[in-house]
Amino acid sequence: MNHLPNLITAATLLLPFGLSADPGTLSRTVDGKRIDCPLKHTDVRAKISGPLATVTVRQDFVNNSPHAIEALYTFPLPDQSAVYGYTMLIGERQVRGKIATREDAQKAYEDARRQGKSAGLLDQERPNVFRQALANIPAGAKISVEIHYVEIVPYENQTYEFVFPMVVGPRYFPQGAAGAERVNAPVAAKGTRAGHDISLSVLLESPHAPAEITSPTHAIKTEGAKLVKLLSTAEIPNKDFVLRYRVGARDVAPTVLTHAKNGQGYFSLVLDPPSPSSAVRTLEMNITPKELVFVIDTSGSMNGFPLDKAKEAMLLAMDGLNPRDTFNLITFAGDTHVLWPSPQPATEQNVNTAKRFLESRQGGGGTEMMKAIRAAFAGMESQEHLRVICFMTDGYIGNESQILEEIRRHPQARVFSFGIGDSVNRHLLNQMAEAGRGEVEHVLLNSDGSAAARRFHERVRNPLLTDITVEFIGLNVQDLSPARVPDLFSAKPVILSGRYTGAASGIVRLRGKRGGKPYVRDIPVTLPAAESKHAAVPLVWARRQIQALSANSRENQAAITRLGLEYGLMTEFTSYVAVEDKVVNEGGKMQTIEVPVEMPNGVSHEGVFGMGAGRSGMAKLSVAQTFLQVDRADPLPAAIEEGRNETPTTFPLNRVNIKILLKRADAAAVKQLIALGFVAKEGQPAGALFLEGSIDSAKLAALKQLPFVTRVEVLQL
Repeated sequence: MNHLPNLITAATLLLPFGLSADPGTLSRTVDGKRIDCPLKHTDVRAKISGPLATVTVRQDFVNNSPHAIEALYTFPLPDQSAVYGYTMLIGERQVRGKIATREDAQKAYEDARRQGKSAGLLDQERPNVFRQALANIPAGAKISVEIHYVEIVPYENQTYEFVFPMVVGPRYFPQGAAGAERVNAPVAAKGTRAGHDISLSVLLESPHAPAEITSPTHAIKTEGAKLVKLLSTAEIPNKDFVLRYRVGARDVAPTVLTHAKNGQGYFSLVLDPPSPSSAVRTLEMNITPKELVFVIDTSGSMNGFPLDKAKEAMLLAMDGLNPRDTFNLITFAGDTHVLWPSPQPATEQNVNTAKRFLESRQGGGGTEMMKAIRAAFAGMESQEHLRVICFMTDGYIGNESQILEEIRRHPQARVFSFGIGDSVNRHLLNQMAEAGRGEVEHVLLNSDGSAAARRFHERVRNPLLTDITVEFIGLNVQDLSPARVPDLFSAKPVILSGRYTGAASGIVRLRGKRGGKPYVRDIPVTLPAAESKHAAVPLVWARRQIQALSANSRENQAAITRLGLEYGLMTEFTSYVAVEDKVVNEGGKMQTIEVPVEMPNGVSHEGVFGMGAGRSGMAKLSVAQTFLQVDRADPLPAAIEEGRNETPTTFPLNRVNIKILLKRADAAAVKQLIALGFVAKEGQPAGALFLEGSIDSAKLAALKQLPFVTRVEVLQL
């Protein structure tokens, strides 16, 4: 099926790097025998009812080697997810995981590993990065694991957005930062596949059929009105899956979800924001002038398509400056470059100077974000205007907590974060905006940069609701999350979670300022005594409490651990462990293999691996190494050899594989691409701005000259 209307497709010409359309299998030679990558497939099944998503992630591991193995795999989950269940599946047997302190879980796993028992261990390395360990997978055996989580699905302007991340991008760890070896997995070499794939389905259980179901990242299909699946059941897991769907106003607000557990009531309350009005928008000319600091990441992981996308959004954001504003521009990688010693008036001449400065920057080097953060906040003590910092990055760093701590030290500023790319560090970007009392925007390679820039200025100039407070009248509510409601910059809801005692009916009073004037809204709410309809609600509450405590995690370790153990949730201090009683590998000797991951979509190997791993602090990720053998007390004598792509190329000599980034994909642009003979790869989402395809090599120069083409990258000559 062609998901790029009006573009010619020919998949046989578009297979990148000469690989087949089959998901492929990476392998190595051990004792003269081929060993396949142990992770074969991931299957994701989500059910969404109103604002709640319940998700099961199944990972299938198969050992095709002649020896028992241990598999290690680093993978992402949504940063707001509450991971509450873990099951290991061995044939017909199910071994349910148990939550324990991280130390106790590790000890149980190591004991089982040494005894030759099959065991699984799930650790949280970051709120959105997890590490799977499976010990004693016998030769020829299959072991699967299932991970269960719940989360609240955000919406804006009656449109829900469900996101499932598929790959952890390579993180830069500044000197002195620990943990790189547990966050950075080995990356498949350029031109090869990591050897595992993914399928995904989403069941929309709304009582009303959703409308306008779209995905800006993947080709999808619908079965009936409410079941959405990836078009391909063997998708390459190299970018976030994003699903958007519209619902009627009656389906979204206000929504009160409650659950009773052990005599305690829990609730999640979703309150619609006030609607933007033309009367409020006319106040724009009366607002106080602002001081805007634009900060853009030019590190190696941003090299190429992501940096071009960031420049597009940044240049358009500078076009929207108010002449009475002042602004500055900072770029950072290994070093930080500040355009002017202090912010300058947003005159046409200064804006053009900033644009030329930005256009001259290229991607390369490490991601020393702390230097840029400090430069962005410098001099705030003496300035009179409200400082707004617009931060554009993929967030591929390992010292997130230090960055967030620095932002919290400057509560008088506002931080608006832009995640640039298809697999960004959403945890960092979301928390930067929350810590900086701003808003987050995720700019996919297929998204409209001008729309992102426009939304930024609308939010900065005209927040929907500020200085928000919530009062519960006639309702016995406690332990509310968030403790302080952030300002609303867009038509997103206020989501409150808490506990209560005793059935009651009362009022939730929402107060704030709208356009500088008082705003009050009273919402009637009933909290029942013993209703047990939404078992996920206590988990959502506990997860939000843990998130709040994690701002000072070391000081709050005991409280975080207690919540994790009580509610069965993954935290940085609690882990899941599952142990099979049966001994399957006498002596416990095994080969340890770390599962390689894909390079995130649009991110270049040259940009990442050109950083200089030893000097910059990037974990030792080799473009040639896709399996990582971990030293153990009793290693097997066999060595893991380097593999090769042995699939012959099938391309006509005059055609080349390319990736292109477009500014627009309207009918006129499509017509010009067709005229040049561009052939689009099948299975890409409709209206995509970031495309893979092929073209006659003689037409490359003409393609690059098209005004709506931002970048062209040749994949194979």
